[in-house]
Amino acid sequence: MDWKQWKLPQFISQFRDEIGIDLGTANTLVYVKGRGIVINEPSVVAVNEKTGRVVAVGNTAKKMLGRTPAHITAVRPLVDGVVSNFEVTEEMLAYFIRKAERGSKNKFLRPRVVVGVPYGITNVERRAVIDATRNAGAREVYIIEEPMSAAIGIRLPIHDAVGNMIIDVGGGTTEIAVISLSGIVRAKSLRIAGDTLNNDIVSYIKEEFKILLGEKTAEDLKMLIGSVHTPDEPMEATVRGRDLVTGLPREVIITDTDIREAIGSSIATLVDSVKEVIETTPPEIISDIMHRGIVLVGGGSLVHGMQKLLEDELKIPIHLEEEAMTAVVRGMGVILEDISVYQDILIDNENELPPIA
Repeated sequence: MDWKQWKLPQFISQFRDEIGIDLGTANTLVYVKGRGIVINEPSVVAVNEKTGRVVAVGNTAKKMLGRTPAHITAVRPLVDGVVSNFEVTEEMLAYFIRKAERGSKNKFLRPRVVVGVPYGITNVERRAVIDATRNAGAREVYIIEEPMSAAIGIRLPIHDAVGNMIIDVGGGTTEIAVISLSGIVRAKSLRIAGDTLNNDIVSYIKEEFKILLGEKTAEDLKMLIGSVHTPDEPMEATVRGRDLVTGLPREVIITDTDIREAIGSSIATLVDSVKEVIETTPPEIISDIMHRGIVLVGGGSLVHGMQKLLEDELKIPIHLEEEAMTAVVRGMGVILEDISVYQDILIDNENELPPIA
């Protein structure tokens, strides 16, 4: 070994896991360097209100939504992509980090963690993510904005002097970003995404059919027959809920037309926001985008007809990423392979956050 080239950080990194966490409102995905995506579970935590202890996290906790006794509450500790319950978020992160490290040979040191956050969140919200992650067991924490991580994950040439545009429709937020030369040129974070569409469906069926549905039933309905563009063949599904008039269970048939009407207003707002970002983008970059197209990622982008609707509205080619739900966490995997290359787009826990006044 050439001792002049030997550096302690590189030596230590051999004994430390490097983890990427896509901390989403609906789902949390975890990537471990050298092993790939090891966790993809709902961001749900079940808490015993009597003892204050966490009963379940992830898949097990989601099954409890709407089915728990009075003293157990199943909660989502993140709202619109940011931490709303610090202690529960910390418990959830600790669970996921411990689970990611199972079977790992690198348990000698606490891990280095990269966490994705929505574009434009405040310093206080960033600090909450950093502190919760460090308290959950991380030694080093780096923050990256989700649209940038998604662009890296789908291998867009973010370092080049060329315009790239990405739309990430997640659970809590929709991230719209124009990227060039390793920076975000124009962007907007919209609090309209998958969870909003679920709530729209619940409200619509309550008003039109006088039936109360649960959140999980609405999500299943959206995934089964949800559409934003008229499909080639009509779709329908049977749903069961509580009749608000009689108080008894009732069953009705919902069609894709009902779903389009339910989510129409939110989808229109989303399209208008994309247009706003495009309208403020420099002309040279617009030229690149028209030639290269816009990439659509995130779980919400899988709603039937989203790609066709955006193409009709924007008159720009829209490319739906094949593995749309994992784009952000795959970007963190790329970053962890050589973190020094992406150092300029990461926010770390020591240097980049100014003190709170």
